[in-house]
Amino acid sequence: MAVMRVNPTRMELTRLKKRLQVAVRGHKLLKDKRDEMVRRFVELVRQNKRLREQVEEKLTQALKDFLMTRAVMSSEVLEEAIMFPSRRVEITPSTGNIMGVVVPVIEYREETDEDVSPYPYSFSTTSAELDGAILTLSGILPLMIELAGMEKTCQMLADEIEKTRRRVNALEYIVIPQLEETIRYITMKLDEDERGNRTRLMKVKDMLEEKDAALKQA
Repeated sequence: MAVMRVNPTRMELTRLKKRLQVAVRGHKLLKDKRDEMVRRFVELVRQNKRLREQVEEKLTQALKDFLMTRAVMSSEVLEEAIMFPSRRVEITPSTGNIMGVVVPVIEYREETDEDVSPYPYSFSTTSAELDGAILTLSGILPLMIELAGMEKTCQMLADEIEKTRRRVNALEYIVIPQLEETIRYITMKLDEDERGNRTRLMKVKDMLEEKDAALKQA
């Protein structure tokens, strides 16, 4: 690991030691955050899988009902029967927060009138299969909206996990080792300077003692 270009002074050594403490503490916090985000991500992926399977199952059933309906009803009558909806839905987007990640939250609200039939057609001209298809589809919409929000949340969490992983790796494999290596270099350099100064002082002392001895002999 390359040593940072710094002046090997005690002040610089103190500053780098403080930076190392901050880097180590930041590495631990980021690693804990990454681990928790991964745990939450795995939970959401499992929920997403169950919800997707539920939606696909209901869509398959609705498709079967529509195919049965097409077999007993003409296309014109079927299109006329489902042309006008009998329900009104309201979708309100907002945001939530998961481990500092802003994620979408979609609120679904259905406005219904108790006096109005949930089926937008007359029973005299339609089949029971169409009733089943309409009923199934009416239950799928909120699930599909929930699924869309959950999949977007999973994607955003995955992106944030990757960003955090890169920051953790940068601290663990680049920043912290570089700081530690630089601290060792400065410490070694200061020790060498201290030994050199001690040697010079001893030489000066010996010279002064020799000079004093020579003066006494004279």
